[in-house]
Amino acid sequence: MLKRVFVAPDPGRTRLRFATRAVLGIALAVAVCGLAGHSLTGAVTGGLAALLALFTVTDATVRGQAVTTVLLPAVGLPVLTAAAGLHDHPVARDLTFLAVVGAGVYARRWGPRGHSLGVFAFMTFFVAQFLHATTDQLPEVYAAVLLSVLAAAVVRFGFWCYERRLPPPAVPAPPGGTGLARVTTRQAVQATAGAGFALLVGQLVSGQRWYWAVGATWWIFVNTTSRGETLVRGFRRLLGTVIGIALGLLVAMPVDGDPTVTAVLAASCVFGIFYTAAVSYTWMMLWVTLLAGLLYGLLGVLGPGLLALRLAETGVGALGAALAVILVLPVTTHSITDAWIQRALRCVHACTAETARRLAGAADADPAPRVAELEQLLARVRLSVAPLVHPLNPMLGRKRRARHVLALLDDCAREIRGLVAVAADPEASHDARLAAACYRVQAAVEALTDGGDVSVQADQPATTEPALAHLHGLERALSELARPLRTPSGSPWVGA
Repeated sequence: MLKRVFVAPDPGRTRLRFATRAVLGIALAVAVCGLAGHSLTGAVTGGLAALLALFTVTDATVRGQAVTTVLLPAVGLPVLTAAAGLHDHPVARDLTFLAVVGAGVYARRWGPRGHSLGVFAFMTFFVAQFLHATTDQLPEVYAAVLLSVLAAAVVRFGFWCYERRLPPPAVPAPPGGTGLARVTTRQAVQATAGAGFALLVGQLVSGQRWYWAVGATWWIFVNTTSRGETLVRGFRRLLGTVIGIALGLLVAMPVDGDPTVTAVLAASCVFGIFYTAAVSYTWMMLWVTLLAGLLYGLLGVLGPGLLALRLAETGVGALGAALAVILVLPVTTHSITDAWIQRALRCVHACTAETARRLAGAADADPAPRVAELEQLLARVRLSVAPLVHPLNPMLGRKRRARHVLALLDDCAREIRGLVAVAADPEASHDARLAAACYRVQAAVEALTDGGDVSVQADQPATTEPALAHLHGLERALSELARPLRTPSGSPWVGA
């Protein structure tokens, strides 16, 4: 876990810039709320609103990110109004909270913008419970949310918009389907059921902090698709919470709400959340838990009992998520993994075809965007296969086969990157051998994705031609992939 965070590559220092900008944006938001004369409740609300605006908005283009950021208050303020207005009506409040959960997950069908708005809506309701917001506090809280989102936008789009110098990332579309065949629809039902369990049991554990359990269930469902992914994420959330609570006892408790020290430590936690989110959910949850402890210290309610209660409520939320994905419209690891692998292989086909056109002299051929898309698809494959390669998975044979498939897909990606780099050379030429090799690669991918016979010439003569060498390497990887993907007894995810 340590190696994953501190040795993980950070091309272009993107994670470092992402985390540093978040600290600046949230600090500005809190400072603006303070200058506006807001209370501690308003400042905390503003800081969390800025955090969400900087963390959850992930549209592919800067323009899209700006539009989504503008829409955040339009979604969050009505939800905040409902949460505050139902503060003294627990049954209506709970039913509304579950409706927000279901709608927030269902909104993911509309891509990154739907996901961002769904998260913001849920967290707005959650923050209202966290701060026990009432209707008489709404004017101040409204102003805090608006000022903080504006401050975050100023930092993100004005002061430091490093995304303008980067190519738009390829964002794979979510799996399709209609009705209950659509994964996002199933997940909306699952999340609502899991949150309902967490809400009921969480209230039995604590009548005041029950929303922690609902929050744990919600965040376990974020960025997961299959049953296996959700279970692994639940385990990582629980592990991160345990470590974060231990740090809370060592760090947050001695601080005892001191404003200056708390501000410095909170900034460190924010940096940790943003810096580690892309590489380790466990580490991210560690920082989130420590930040929550520091905020409770500011509010004057932090103690060992509260930290123990947070662990218990997180366990309830994780159990709710686990029961939901197992018992309610389960989405198997097998079906999701197969779908992402099929898409990755089709992307290999597209990359090869576009590269062949480039080598043949087509001026409009550009395989680079396809390579970026392939990287994104392989990231989704790794996420889907994570339950099978998890250290606690007792099925060693299936784990080995899954790792073998991942290694072969990585080989395909490496050969594709090399092939595209060669094709980008203006001196690169095309000959009959390249055309034949490209055709064989495309035919092999079509066979793997369409169910036909895979016949790849895996043993190729040595060559000094770089493009041909990469194509031969790609053929060998596809030849080896055919066996585990086609043999039922050898499939690493059958029954998962």
